[in-house]
Amino acid sequence: MSGYDILANIIFSTIGLASLTYGRKLELWKPQVIGLLLMGYSYFFPNPYLLWGTGVGLLVLLWFHHDE
Repeated sequence: MSGYDILANIIFSTIGLASLTYGRKLELWKPQVIGLLLMGYSYFFPNPYLLWGTGVGLLVLLWFHHDE
């Protein structure tokens, strides 16, 4: 694991935890699921480009589904 992998894990897991908490507070299932994905996906992608690309893609998905 490189430093960039650890940095991505910290950033996306923190945002995922906030999304999970937000979704539970307002009883919305989409932010909860996206938050869980953000917290766990980084353990399955060894390629840094794929890791950061998937994280940014999940953040974009969260942006469009945060209030539905």
